[in-house]
Amino acid sequence: MLASQTNLAWHTLLDLEADGPLVTRVEQGLRRAVRSGEVPEGTMLPPSRRMAETLGVSRWVVTQVYEQLVAEGVLEARVGAGTRVARTRPPSSPGGERELAGPVPPLPRRPSYDLRPGVADLRHVPREAWTRAMRDALAKATNDDFATAPAAGHPATRTAVADHLREARMVDAPAAAVVITRGATDAMGRVGAALRAAGHTHLLVEDPCWPMLRDVAQRAGLTPVPVPVDDAGIDVGALVRSAEATGARAAVVTPAHQFPLGVPLAGERREALLAWAREADGIVIEDDYDAEFRYDRRPVAALQRLDPGRVLLLGSTSKTMSPAFGIGWMVAPASWRESLTASAGEAPSVLAQLAMTEMLTSGAYDRHLRAARLRYRRRHDTVVAAIETCLPTATMSGLAAGLHLVLELGPESPDAADVVRAAAELDVGITDMRRYEAAPSASSRRLVLGYGNLADGRLPDAVALLAACARARG
Repeated sequence: MLASQTNLAWHTLLDLEADGPLVTRVEQGLRRAVRSGEVPEGTMLPPSRRMAETLGVSRWVVTQVYEQLVAEGVLEARVGAGTRVARTRPPSSPGGERELAGPVPPLPRRPSYDLRPGVADLRHVPREAWTRAMRDALAKATNDDFATAPAAGHPATRTAVADHLREARMVDAPAAAVVITRGATDAMGRVGAALRAAGHTHLLVEDPCWPMLRDVAQRAGLTPVPVPVDDAGIDVGALVRSAEATGARAAVVTPAHQFPLGVPLAGERREALLAWAREADGIVIEDDYDAEFRYDRRPVAALQRLDPGRVLLLGSTSKTMSPAFGIGWMVAPASWRESLTASAGEAPSVLAQLAMTEMLTSGAYDRHLRAARLRYRRRHDTVVAAIETCLPTATMSGLAAGLHLVLELGPESPDAADVVRAAAELDVGITDMRRYEAAPSASSRRLVLGYGNLADGRLPDAVALLAACARARG
């Protein structure tokens, strides 16, 4: 019987010897075991507590892995029925071949009260402005535009992006320094490939950070080296020590608005970081994460301006418009432009690039940013007020900026993982800070709350539901 599969020797079945964060290693190990058929379809998985004891990891790691694989459709979970490997294929035919059963699965459903970080306002995607820009771009396009797809991007788009960054982020670079990409993940993949080709073996990354950065580095053959972050940004002293210990000469940072802690990189640390890069003959990759959204003052200028020869800036429209547009850019030092253009990856379609050019040169993109900035500032203030009312013992941290904040629950609250699970039962999506840590702590009461993709009127209700979960006793 399939139920007997709960007795599988999970500690030997799952290969956890690879490098990288433990949660990623468990997730990849379980996914490989399912895909290879070592864990058959319909197999009931052990409860998270038992699996954690078997693997010698925290229960939080296992719950995060289960939740991620359920979201991907690799596993399925039903209330009162546990978690099992999803049945996506019929039994093997006599010839041994299998086919996917049923229709293509729909897109994942978002929670009714979505307080997860990293999502822009999907109700205010600039549909009409983009439609006009695409129409105008098609009308203006030359025959040569339809015939070419330059690896570094269309010259008009590179010029428009350079002009925009010079005005909005005080970036110091000519249009020739701009490489158009399909987004920040695509850009980071190209950077990883270029670093590996240049002989780099390690990449210094902030801890905590967006886990995709670590994953992309690993796929490129680089070993991510976590460096702690505090309320002044990345600890440059710790970075230097880690670099000396590993030989790393490349670091990726979010100096304008660190994700997820929401702090800027202090001025003296900016100078120290660049001094390290010059002395080590290294490179700093600046992920300009949601730098456009600062609500209490003008955003600090891009780090790239301080040393264009040592800083490679990454940006995209995923937070300003939506990841669906697939438009991003790199601003690269001269010594890296050729390898970045030649590395794996390709620019977005020429038509999409020309539409983005129209958005930038017509002022439509700036108008969209101004409207979005006002909406997000209002939501930030609404969330803060609701938390102060519903969770008076909790504390908030991070700049008045971006699309998220960090919430430290009161000492009487349950563990953050328990709050996340209780909130999910009420259709409230929130995220445990440990999702972003290289080595998740055994216990935590920190949550990362996003407010980008929830209508203003629903924010107080979402926070009230969250508060009820935070007050519940485990």
